[in-house]
Amino acid sequence: MLKHCRQFLKAGIIQLILTASFLLVVAQQAGENQLSVVGQKQDGAFQLVAGKKAAPVYFDTADAMVVQIAAKAFVNDVGLVSGITPSLAFSTGTPSYGVFVGTIGQCAFIDHLIKNKKLNVSSIKRQWERFAIAVIENPFGRTGKALVVAGSDPRGTAFGIFELSKMMGVSPFCWWADVVPGHKEEIFATKGKLFSQPPSVKYRGIFLNDEDWGLQPWAAKTFEPETGDIGPKTYAKVFELMLRLKANLIWPAMHDCTKAFFTIAGNAKVAADYSIIIGSSHAEPMLRNNVGEWNEKTMGHFNYLTNQQTIDKYWEYRVKESSGINAMYTLGMRGVHDSQMEGAKDPKEAVPLLENIIGNQRNMLARLVNKNVETIPQVFTAYKEVLDIYDNGLKVPDDVTIVWPDDNYGYIQRLNNENEKKRSGASGVYYHASYWGRPHDYLWLGSTHPSLMRSEMMKAFASGANRLWVLNVGDIKPLEYNIEMFMEMAYDASPFKDSRYPKKHLLQWASSLFGEPLADMITPVLWEYYQLAFERRPEFMGWSQTEPTTKTTYTNFNHFYYGDEAQRRIDRYEALEQKVKALRTKIAPKDAEAFYELVYYPVIGASLMNKKFLYRDKCYFNAQQNRLSALDYAQLSLAAYDSIVQETNYYNNQLSGGKWKNMMSMKPRELPVFLAPALPQVTIDSSQEWGVAPEGFVKKDSSLLKGSNNLKLPPFDPLNRQVYFIDIFLCESKTLDWSASVSDPRIRLSKTSGRLTPEFGQKQMRLYASIDWTKAPSNKMLAGQITFTAGGKQVLVQVDGADLRLSENYQGFIENNGLVSIHASHDSRLMNKGSGDWHLLHDQGYTGEAMQSQAVAMKDTLHLSDTGWIHQNRSYIEYNFYSFSPADASAIVFTLPTHPFKNNYSMR
Repeated sequence: MLKHCRQFLKAGIIQLILTASFLLVVAQQAGENQLSVVGQKQDGAFQLVAGKKAAPVYFDTADAMVVQIAAKAFVNDVGLVSGITPSLAFSTGTPSYGVFVGTIGQCAFIDHLIKNKKLNVSSIKRQWERFAIAVIENPFGRTGKALVVAGSDPRGTAFGIFELSKMMGVSPFCWWADVVPGHKEEIFATKGKLFSQPPSVKYRGIFLNDEDWGLQPWAAKTFEPETGDIGPKTYAKVFELMLRLKANLIWPAMHDCTKAFFTIAGNAKVAADYSIIIGSSHAEPMLRNNVGEWNEKTMGHFNYLTNQQTIDKYWEYRVKESSGINAMYTLGMRGVHDSQMEGAKDPKEAVPLLENIIGNQRNMLARLVNKNVETIPQVFTAYKEVLDIYDNGLKVPDDVTIVWPDDNYGYIQRLNNENEKKRSGASGVYYHASYWGRPHDYLWLGSTHPSLMRSEMMKAFASGANRLWVLNVGDIKPLEYNIEMFMEMAYDASPFKDSRYPKKHLLQWASSLFGEPLADMITPVLWEYYQLAFERRPEFMGWSQTEPTTKTTYTNFNHFYYGDEAQRRIDRYEALEQKVKALRTKIAPKDAEAFYELVYYPVIGASLMNKKFLYRDKCYFNAQQNRLSALDYAQLSLAAYDSIVQETNYYNNQLSGGKWKNMMSMKPRELPVFLAPALPQVTIDSSQEWGVAPEGFVKKDSSLLKGSNNLKLPPFDPLNRQVYFIDIFLCESKTLDWSASVSDPRIRLSKTSGRLTPEFGQKQMRLYASIDWTKAPSNKMLAGQITFTAGGKQVLVQVDGADLRLSENYQGFIENNGLVSIHASHDSRLMNKGSGDWHLLHDQGYTGEAMQSQAVAMKDTLHLSDTGWIHQNRSYIEYNFYSFSPADASAIVFTLPTHPFKNNYSMR
């Protein structure tokens, strides 16, 4: 295969053949959607608020508590929007006018409407979490009007109630991000009906995790000091958010800073009241929090081989305690706190042990919860080393849901093979938007790219992993947008099948919060924020790692080539800062807190973290070149760090009147990446007075700058029309006037003179050199120089180039000084033959576009090196390029770090 690659590279053709990826198939759901909420009266509309009066809201006390909770939240939402709060009352009678909310079979007036054929709910009855919203004339046989929310089950009713709130303009994050809806004097529900579609994913949940620096200290010290922990008051707010997002499953916070969920009085009850299913993470079998509940001193080792009796009793206690609640049980076993299971030497040896454990756990559930154990929700999460055990032949009962994990960085490690697709328990996904662990955490800002999340989760959905989706949300803040998008995708996957949809979704989200005119400006700012973080997250800018923790080191962004890649990144962040600061002055006062939390702090924080490191690196590299400007960059690096401190202090102590005190930490785990910059000691040799550094000059020996023959720009040519930078800088603290002249009139400079001073920011100056090829004789080599003069000294920079030519008919890419760079979407020929077809992924990857091959298995490996067979039988992409250098070529193909989606596939 390598031989064939070399032959094609020399011929100027690159072929990319991908033999394993995915097929994206999502069924488009169609549903009636006539009813809407508006601010002006229409014929037949229901007057929710009009004439300074609000329609009363009714519920049935026989209904589930979650319905009452949602109804109470709804009347508060109406008050938030209009300033007029409706009355809330229970009723089993038939008032003539009002908002009626209830669950089919549990609410007298809903059942009355159904029985009397005023409300047809046949399409949602006895289904999972469905709802109908309708305006009904004369609902109870006399003059009147009703706005009805009917749920197929209590959660469905709550979802319908909160759907009305959302239609009024109330964000799911109204409390959690201080989002104030737009004011409406009057509110009407238009005539018609709205029937929800079945949720795309049955169980949709969040995992509160790594809460040590945000959620836990905020709850314990600010919001719920009476509990001193994440208790029922905090969980009530979490659960309300979940209902607004149409989520139904919680994996509670479980670090050792937090008491175990079941040990705090009221936690389990509030989950039951809000109809939230309680589960537990991959490391917490049978709803036990091992970190907080397993005491090795009194209970022995968490080793099933040596301590089975104690462990069984430990699990049985929680199973008995949870037998009457809405629970989902995690089966299997790992070590205490996300560590490997004790007692087995390797994955193969662990298989029979884990099968025995799962069998015993299911016997407990059958004895203590329901003898028909297959009706009890159970999951097996194949996370970290557990996936290796599973792939060594572990047999998981067919009714148990297998949960596939991502690799902690957003790339799903495994999905269903053909046999796994047939399992009655189906499968799901555990996905990270926040992560603590090796090789590096990202616990500070929410930076997971929306397009990556869409791509991976829709790949999962298409593979049949649609029983359960859980998102690791860290502290909730500041991951608000990631959370909302994930939950909307889990609830209705259909629009996300289009790879262009995430950008549309972000625009819709920003419009719902800040209005369309501002959303048009906010959306590109946030998109650029996610794009820059996709290239490298803010938490990774130190090029360090953790577990084991290492010191930060210098950047891999190039400061000397490609137009100064590091400076271009700084410039992109600086542009974002300027835009977001300008936007802040335009934001309405009511939206100031929400804008700060959802847009300003993440963008500014990411920018400052990048500047802290990139300016530090420029300090180091400039000092190596004997530039006095190294001192300026040291100040800029420190100033960026100080600004992060200031912004975080504002977040904690002033934002929303101190509501979020202790929520935001700028240094989770005190990792080196978050600390003040470790600046190099700068020593400048002032005897040199001044110097010049052209693009491509990376010598650390400053003496080379004194000569006139050592400095040279990279070559120019008329096909690539290169523009290169040249820096002129001070080495001595003095004012210096400089000038530059060229030996050939074809050499163009952006500046030919200037003044350098010891003042901050004026110690160096950058100019740009280019060639006017219109004045160049055909096929003539360019050889010249730029002469810099200042303070009685001259420095020469050599300039050369070749007048390269192409035939008029050539179409394709060309070499630029030994390199050819081609974006994946810029193909010369795309040959799709229905076998592994290639298609464009919009807004994905470093360049903003990626090419993806649909799933296909090449079973006959004999054909893999036969390019003729591939051309005949498989889909492929070709890229033309033209090379001027007579040399062997190396091809570097940049791919997203996706994993083979089946265990019998590999990436090639």
